[in-house]
Amino acid sequence: MIDLEAWLEERRITEVECILADINGVARGKILPGYKFLKSLVDDSLRLPESIFIQTVTGDYPEENVIDPTDRDVRLRADASTVRLVPWYAEPTAQVIADAHHHNGSPVDISCRHVLQRVVELYRARGWKPTVAPELEFFLTKINPDPDYPLEPPVGRSRRAETGRQSYGIDAVNEFDPVFEDVYDWCEAQALDVDTLTHEAGAAQMEINFNHGDPVALADQAFLFKRTLRQAALKHDIYATFMAKPMEREPGSSMHVHLSLYDAENGRNLFAGEEMGAYSPLFLSFIAGLQKFLPQAMPLLAPNVNSYRRLRRWSTAPINVHWGWENRTVGLRVPASMPEQRRVENRVAGADANPYLAIAASLACGYLGMVEELDPTDPITGTAYRLAQTLPQQLPDGLRKLASSAPLKEVLGDKFVKVLLAVKQAEHDAYQSVISSWEREHLLLNV
Repeated sequence: MIDLEAWLEERRITEVECILADINGVARGKILPGYKFLKSLVDDSLRLPESIFIQTVTGDYPEENVIDPTDRDVRLRADASTVRLVPWYAEPTAQVIADAHHHNGSPVDISCRHVLQRVVELYRARGWKPTVAPELEFFLTKINPDPDYPLEPPVGRSRRAETGRQSYGIDAVNEFDPVFEDVYDWCEAQALDVDTLTHEAGAAQMEINFNHGDPVALADQAFLFKRTLRQAALKHDIYATFMAKPMEREPGSSMHVHLSLYDAENGRNLFAGEEMGAYSPLFLSFIAGLQKFLPQAMPLLAPNVNSYRRLRRWSTAPINVHWGWENRTVGLRVPASMPEQRRVENRVAGADANPYLAIAASLACGYLGMVEELDPTDPITGTAYRLAQTLPQQLPDGLRKLASSAPLKEVLGDKFVKVLLAVKQAEHDAYQSVISSWEREHLLLNV
């Protein structure tokens, strides 16, 4: 256990950001002097209104009362294991992720971090140790002060904006070396265990990979990385965006999640079969659970109206939940690996998803498949784009499926699902009130 007082004193920290992720993955919390933060640890005095957990991405709230209408306070209790420096500030500043608790000490069950902890605990109760590795795609763009104008790729060191497809291009990444040098330095300062950086298919689209680890720890890292990348980009006068589909003629951005399962006692990979290349019954049931329940979990994996623009046929994103070996057209890809590294890659989630919820949904679906001993379809060969689209194509479709899923409500928490549905419905209602430029261009004088 980290001694927070000693940690802050050793680094001469003057200010502390006590943060948590709201339902959209936005960092919320309080900033306070170091000595006041330490005092709050003693008297348990750091609080926020419970309503931050039902705040929409536009800053509004659902009209219906989905929590206590008095908007009571909840207590923030810092998780000492998450304390890190904030490397982009001149003054020595720390950040620490907090868990939210009610006054009686019980966890706030609509907190996203708690939802993931709840799912992981179901695994632990069975002696299972889930391990995950997220991969986050993102675009770098020019500063865009007017949202009515489309986004454009930024100008790099060559003084030209990228126009073609540069998948895995080394020089294309080097165009933005100053940004990524800061990103790697700042990740190292925060002990964010990032692995490789690659150029993706879109103009100025990149991907960062994380090493495998504990689901909650990796969700923490992905949450902090998003913030880190945005700050590094702004330092160099560009944007970094995790929108699922930020540009009309470019591919979308995903958050692929690699999932594996180990015996908590002896460390054996429970997805590997007895023979080389074989799959265990647990692995096949895990796949089956993803196939059955991912379409019902879409509001956690594709949480915004923009999310569904990414999930289109022939678009490098999946349209169904077929599975296959070394196949990037399916929703569930099984990479070639040694038995001790056997895993499945969930390719459905968008980069805009809250990391805590995307990982929680992936594990919840797989868990249900294992405990219900479900059987998957046969793996496919060839492209999955020739087959029917079975994933929801619009946010309301995903909301309806989740609303009718009793198993997911039980695993994720009925109250949390109720809040998520209310928040996402409020966001969709706000979106429906906006008249788009497409409507003005094609309908104004033609209908």
